[in-house]
Amino acid sequence: MYSMTGYGKAEYKGEVELTVEVKTVNNRYLDLNCKYPRVFLPFDDAIRKCVQAKYPRGHMDMYISFRDKREKEKTVAVDLGLAKAYYAAANQISSATGVENDLTATSLMRFADVIAAESEDSVDETLKDVLLQTVSAALDRLNEMRKVEGEKLLDDMLTRVTVIEKTVEKIALRAPEILAAHREKLSARMAEYLNGVAVDESRLLSEVAVFADKCNIDEEITRLKSHIQQFRTIAKGDGVGKKLDFLIQEFNRESNTICSKSNDSKTTSYALELKCEIEKIREQVQNIE
Repeated sequence: MYSMTGYGKAEYKGEVELTVEVKTVNNRYLDLNCKYPRVFLPFDDAIRKCVQAKYPRGHMDMYISFRDKREKEKTVAVDLGLAKAYYAAANQISSATGVENDLTATSLMRFADVIAAESEDSVDETLKDVLLQTVSAALDRLNEMRKVEGEKLLDDMLTRVTVIEKTVEKIALRAPEILAAHREKLSARMAEYLNGVAVDESRLLSEVAVFADKCNIDEEITRLKSHIQQFRTIAKGDGVGKKLDFLIQEFNRESNTICSKSNDSKTTSYALELKCEIEKIREQVQNIE
């Protein structure tokens, strides 16, 4: 089991220096936010495929820093037409004002639009392998942390499932007592109203039967026990976050039904304990891949 929350970092040092950091939080789908130097723009699709292979669901922020220590031949572009225009304008001003024209080639080079370094638009394929190797290593570190966190979440959820199981058993044991208590209460009330007249046993049994049918929670208890077994089985696998999320909704549905059917304060108290533990598990499940 993997948590969707984690952090991973990897570095590469050689002719180039690369640092890749990834940070993740839970999300229903894969949402990748990448920040990297422009030189890696041609490899964006490869980066995303690398991430998808190791992180199928969640929000990820990825930061890539890069330093190129390789010596490369640099070239500059000169706009000779613009340089001549600047020189002609300087001569025109000098002739019109009598001011000496001291424009030199060096001063012309200071104009940003006259001379500029040529940009390297070609794709540097030699960086691709190093980049993907480092990204993959960072994802491995991330998954190691997610695995540890996932195991902690699993232990916590299974502990809470055990609490739920014990509470369901308490509710199951309490159910027959509720029926017996209602029968006694109804019999005493009828005897009080009839004032010494014999109680119609068949009528009493009929009223108790109606109450028993209305407040019967056997189906809910059976379903909860089944859900508990399913939870423990499903939780052993990976990539089960959505399954557990659906299952925990069923847990909640059954506990709500028990609350609505309950005509007993103690059973209601147990059902509220169920809901409390179920909600805590639901919060944990939201962070499971």
